[in-house]
Amino acid sequence: MIVVTGATGNVGRPLTRALAEAGEQVTAVSRNAAAARDGVRHVSADLNEPAGLDPVLEGAKALFLLLPGDLHAAGADPAGVVRRAAASGVRRIVLLSSLGVVTRPHGATRIALRGVEDVLRESGVDWTVLRPGGFASNALWWAESVRAQRVVAAPFGDVGVPILDPADIADVAAACLLDDRHSGGVYELTGPEVITPRQQTQAIAAALGSPVRFRELTREEAKAGMSLAMPAELADDTLDILGSPNPAELRVSPDVQRVLGRTPRTFADWAARNVAAFR
Repeated sequence: MIVVTGATGNVGRPLTRALAEAGEQVTAVSRNAAAARDGVRHVSADLNEPAGLDPVLEGAKALFLLLPGDLHAAGADPAGVVRRAAASGVRRIVLLSSLGVVTRPHGATRIALRGVEDVLRESGVDWTVLRPGGFASNALWWAESVRAQRVVAAPFGDVGVPILDPADIADVAAACLLDDRHSGGVYELTGPEVITPRQQTQAIAAALGSPVRFRELTREEAKAGMSLAMPAELADDTLDILGSPNPAELRVSPDVQRVLGRTPRTFADWAARNVAAFR
C-alpha cells in the first residue's frame, strides 16, 4: 500500500490516479474530507499531529510526502512526519521539496525543507527528493479575472521562468515510488522552456479561443493582493523570484526527461487541459 499526502491538490490528485492505474493499493490523505474515487481509500488526517498518522501508515510500503505550508511555521515539526513514517515500517519516502532549497537557500521555508531532507537521508528508509520550480497551476490565481473580464493582471509581464506542469511532478513521483532505480535520487524539476506571464496569457487565450488582455501590476499592487492569501514575507520572497530570477532559477533541468523518458509538458498543454477553469 502507498500513502499519498496532499492527495486532493494539483500534484496529489494525478498521483493517486497514476498509482491506482498501475494496480497499486493507495490511501489518499488530506486535511479535509473528500470522496473516495477509483477504488482509492481516502483518510482525513493532519500532518501537524504525526501520531495521528500511525493508523494510516500501518502496512504501508511507501509514502509520498507533501508538507503543508503551516508545517514550516515556528514551533512546527515537519521532520516528525518522516520519523513517524520510518518508525511505522514505511520502506520508501518520496519528498516534495522545492528548487528554492538550492537556488535561494537562506529563506525560512527553504531552511525548514533542507532540514526535512537531511532527516530523510538519515532515516534508514529508501528515499527520493523532488525539487520542483514554479507550478503552471499558479495561473489559476488569474481564473476569476479571466472569466469575468478576460484579463490577466500580474507583475513582471516580460520576466519568465521555466514553470512546470504539476502532472509531470505526479508522473515523476509515481516513477520514484514504484522503481528502485530512483532510490537516493535528487531531481530538480522544471518545465521545458522559460515562459513569461504575458506569454502565459497568450496560451490561455489560445486555449479559450478568445482574446485575453494582459495588465501589468506594480510590485506593490501584486504584494497587496498576494498578502491576502499568504504572509507578507512569503509574498516578498515570491516576488523577488518572479521579478529577478537568478541563473539557477532560469535553468531548464533535464530531470523530467531523465526519469520519464520524455520532455516536460508545456504551459500550453496545461492551459488546454484546464481551460474549463477560465471559461
